[in-house]
Amino acid sequence: MSYLQGLPAFAGYFAVGLGFVALFLALYLHLTPHRELRLIREGNLAAGTALSGALIGFCLPLASAMAHSVSLVDLAVWGAVALLAQAAAYGFTRLLLPAFPARIERGEQAAAVLSATLHVGVGLLNAAAMVY
Repeated sequence: MSYLQGLPAFAGYFAVGLGFVALFLALYLHLTPHRELRLIREGNLAAGTALSGALIGFCLPLASAMAHSVSLVDLAVWGAVALLAQAAAYGFTRLLLPAFPARIERGEQAAAVLSATLHVGVGLLNAAAMVY
């Protein structure tokens, strides 16, 4: 049974990680002016691409924080840093692409790919910076 000794720590970290993913999605879906889930349900590939990139861009540093944190509080602090970094990535996307929400609503895949790439790029840099 010694192989189950880490199960409580796993459960705690996994629960906090899932909580942060849910928080990120709730904030992202609430704060963006376009309605991604409705657009995705309607078959808008651009909305799916942009949301997927943002989610992956957030999960990358969150996974790094989970792997390197020394406590759940430490994980929560670095999870918040990952949230802020992704908010900055979204802001940068809006600066580079005027009328970004309208472009997503129109299904402009080029805008979605750039957004997803910016989010994943920021997430990768954020994840690498969290190795301490």
